[in-house]
Amino acid sequence: MRSAIRIDLGALRRNARRLIEELQGAELWAVVKADAYGHGARDIAGAALEAGASVLCVFTVREAVALRGPFRDARILAMGPVEEQELPAARDAGLEIAVGQGTIPEGVPVHLKLDTGMGRLGYRALPEPTENVVGLMTQLATADYDSVFAERQLEVFRDAAERYPRLSRHAANSAAALRIPEARFDAARCGVALYGLSPFGADPAEDGLEPVLSWRSRLAQVKRLHPGESTGYGRHFVAERHTWIGLVPVGYADGFRRDFTGTEVLVAGERCRSVGAVSMDSFAVELPRELPAGETVTIIGDGILAEEHARHVGTINYEITSRIESNPERAEREVVGARDG
Repeated sequence: MRSAIRIDLGALRRNARRLIEELQGAELWAVVKADAYGHGARDIAGAALEAGASVLCVFTVREAVALRGPFRDARILAMGPVEEQELPAARDAGLEIAVGQGTIPEGVPVHLKLDTGMGRLGYRALPEPTENVVGLMTQLATADYDSVFAERQLEVFRDAAERYPRLSRHAANSAAALRIPEARFDAARCGVALYGLSPFGADPAEDGLEPVLSWRSRLAQVKRLHPGESTGYGRHFVAERHTWIGLVPVGYADGFRRDFTGTEVLVAGERCRSVGAVSMDSFAVELPRELPAGETVTIIGDGILAEEHARHVGTINYEITSRIESNPERAEREVVGARDG
C-alpha cells in the first residue's frame, strides 16, 4: 500500500438522506463535477440516485455525456458554458444545460442562470424564456458565512422567479441547504455536504455528516536523525536532538501538497506532524519513538479531517479532496458500502 483511497458509499447515502430530510420537500440535486470532488463520479452518482437525488449536476458537457452511459434514465445538468459545437452532443445525450448569456439554444432543456450578485456566469437581466426553458437558477456567493448578502441575492432571485411560475427554481448550495431555509425553493444543488465535508470548514459531524473519503499510506522507512542532521530538500527541518522520522511514499504528485509541511497525520493511531519539504513522491513525519516500517499512516480519516488540512494551508476542504490523485498507476482505490448505509 503506497497511496490507498477508500470511498464509503454507505456514508454517501446517509449524507444524501440527511440533506433530503433537511430540505423538507425540495429536491436534492447531486453535484458530481470534477470527478465528484475527487471521490469518483460514477460511484458517487449511482449511490446518490439510489439515496433519492433527483438530478446529477456537472460542469462540462463531456462530464455529463460520460455519465449518460451508466445512468440512461437520469436527469443530468451541465452547469458550465456550452459551446455551439457541443450542442449536438448535449441533444443526443438528452442532457439539460445552463445558459447565462446570449440567445437561448433550441432542442435541449435549458436552465437560465441569473447573476444575482456572484459576479460570474449568468444573465444580468433575464431574457424571455422559450418553451424549452425548464429551470431558473442562481449561485450564492456567501451562504457559508454571510447570510445578509445571501438574502439580498435571494430577494433578487425570488422577484425574477415569481414572473415565471412554471420554471423549476434552484439556488441553494450545501451551506444554504443546511442554514438558509428560504433558499431551498424547488431544489438544492449540493456537492460538498454530500461528501461529508463541512461547507463551513468545521467538523462535518456538527451537521450530521460523515466523511466519505479516507486516505492512507504507510511508513516506507524509519530512521533516526542525530542533532544537526536534516531531512528533505533544502534542509528545512534540522534535528535539534535525536529524532525518529518516518518516510511516507506519498507527495505532491499524489495530492499531499507542498504546503502541507506541519500538518498532522496519524501514525499507528497517534498524531504526528509532517516535517521538512514535501517532495513529489514522499514526505517525512516526526515520530514519537521508533516505529516499524510498514506502519499505517492516515492522511484523511480516523479523526483526521480534510478540514484540518484545509485550515493549515488556508484553503477549502473540497480543494483538498479534488486534488487527490486516484489514477490506478499511483493509488489503490477501494469502494465499500455498495449495499449498506
